Amino acid sequence: MKVKLLLLSFITFWIPLISSAQHEMHMPANKDFVVKKADTAMAGMDHSMHPMQMPMSHSYSLNLPMSRNGSGTSWLPDASPMYGLMIHSKKWMYMLHGNIALRYTNQDIGNKGDRGDKKFDAPNWFMGMGQRKVGENGLFHFGVMLSADRLTEGGNGYPLLFQTGESWKGNPLVDRQHPHDLFSELSVAYTYAFSKRSDLTFYLGYPGEPALGSVAFMHRPSALSNPDAPISHHWNDGTHITFGVATLGYRYAKFKIEASSFTGREPDENRFDFDKPRFDSYSGRLSFNPNKNWALQVSHGWIKSPESLHANENVNRTIASAIYALPLGDERNLNATVLWGLNKVKNHEGENAVLLEAAYRIRKFSSYGRYEWVQKSAEELNLGETLYVANLFGVNALSLGVNYDVVNLKKFRGAIGGQVSFYHTSTALNNLYGKNPIGAQVFFRIYPALMKMPR
Repeated sequence: MKVKLLLLSFITFWIPLISSAQHEMHMPANKDFVVKKADTAMAGMDHSMHPMQMPMSHSYSLNLPMSRNGSGTSWLPDASPMYGLMIHSKKWMYMLHGNIALRYTNQDIGNKGDRGDKKFDAPNWFMGMGQRKVGENGLFHFGVMLSADRLTEGGNGYPLLFQTGESWKGNPLVDRQHPHDLFSELSVAYTYAFSKRSDLTFYLGYPGEPALGSVAFMHRPSALSNPDAPISHHWNDGTHITFGVATLGYRYAKFKIEASSFTGREPDENRFDFDKPRFDSYSGRLSFNPNKNWALQVSHGWIKSPESLHANENVNRTIASAIYALPLGDERNLNATVLWGLNKVKNHEGENAVLLEAAYRIRKFSSYGRYEWVQKSAEELNLGETLYVANLFGVNALSLGVNYDVVNLKKFRGAIGGQVSFYHTSTALNNLYGKNPIGAQVFFRIYPALMKMPR
């Protein structure tokens, strides 16, 4: 019933916007807002859009292409595919994006252990943003991201073997991905351009995302088709919903350096409220896009008391990543991400995570894969303090999946898909998980259409 209600709400939300967009797509009166075609225009749009220069720059720079937009203030490659709906008014440019996967998932199809689970659910998120030019050199931007996860996934989230992080009813969530908050981002930003090569940005979010880590998984082109969060989620993008963020960023040419003050505590169990802003943690990030195909970053953060169940533990988190995008023409593209993350708590061993993922799309068909190696501690896996004290367990996870579009309604698509996940870890955990458990799922995914970009 919850899934049906969510699907109805999705259609109710999107259809009027899609209809209105057909009538509102026009050039703004403010011609200074138009970005030069040689730099960022979106020529070659599909036939439902006007073949014109689009007045949309990057969210935090008048002199960068909008395809570089990641999550928060992070960067994607300029050649990244864009999925969404654009709407114009006289002075504003708006963009809408979202994703729902109505599915059945079983995280231990062989019933090898005691920690797998199965569920009908619909992980989801919706995003809207708008921006306008302020004077000759200023750019104002706002962002909104929502999720109905609490309705579709319940309070304890969805089954996902070896996933850890956050809590439900005072107990740690283990082998489950926590639901995301209804308000995942409410942010504003102002950027001032000193020149085409140089600009300064101030970003404020409640909630928002600090300058820490790579682009969050739901916004990476290499991960869009995969309904599951990475099991390394809390090694890279676990701070993408933070109740209280202030970021200052300076870009010069192909480089950007940022510093953030933010709330270290992860969202509480009430997914509908606004948590207390603390601004007790900090981070820094250096981003570098050497060309249109690559986005590189390295970042570090000191996070105060992220887990409410371990309030005395602070985390030093270090992340390095590379994202690659290659348009191949005719609705074909290849996208890949590789990242490494390290969580270090005082008097504990450092816990590493490595992720490699890629997606290849050819018109209606897409295939994808994700490999992860993550060091999970006995504490992370809630194994108790007797048999497994001070042990780290290397968890290997490989997911392979496909999507095929079966619905084409101009501004959004519907795809059927399936995925299989293979897990391998220490034999010491076989009594809980079984030997090499396998997860599988089938789903129907609803998402916006591809916006064709010039190469």
